[in-house]
Amino acid sequence: MKIILLQDEKKLGKKGDIIEASEGFARNYILPKKIGVEATPKNLNDLKLQKANTEKLAQEQLDAAKELAKKLETMEVVVKMKAGEGGRAFGSVSSKEIAVAFKEQNGIEIDKKKIQLSEALKNFGTYEVVVKLHPQVNGKFRVKVQEA
Repeated sequence: MKIILLQDEKKLGKKGDIIEASEGFARNYILPKKIGVEATPKNLNDLKLQKANTEKLAQEQLDAAKELAKKLETMEVVVKMKAGEGGRAFGSVSSKEIAVAFKEQNGIEIDKKKIQLSEALKNFGTYEVVVKLHPQVNGKFRVKVQEA
């Protein structure tokens, strides 16, 4: 009996896979637990439509991430921090501080976990920061660290 899986199942396969299962296993385990449905023509068509919709959404997210990456190239964020003796920075700038300053100054919210700092921003100056917007798209913007 052919079954379309509705969820990932360790030993059977991933969501959307069409598997061959014995009649008893399908009727007594897969169907009652709603792990899968019988592969009828209607269910196969639904699966095809669902996959097309998922691909369309993924493409839209990728396009949006690319557009945001282009927009970020021109942006700059100013972060102010205290200076210690001799004009050296007191501590370092964290990704959380950058995310908060970016939202305040540009109105775009960026997740602090997606900001990738190659080094700790301990000195005053301008740095280029990379943001992982999508698994395939990275954006860059400048962070200017100034004395408060």
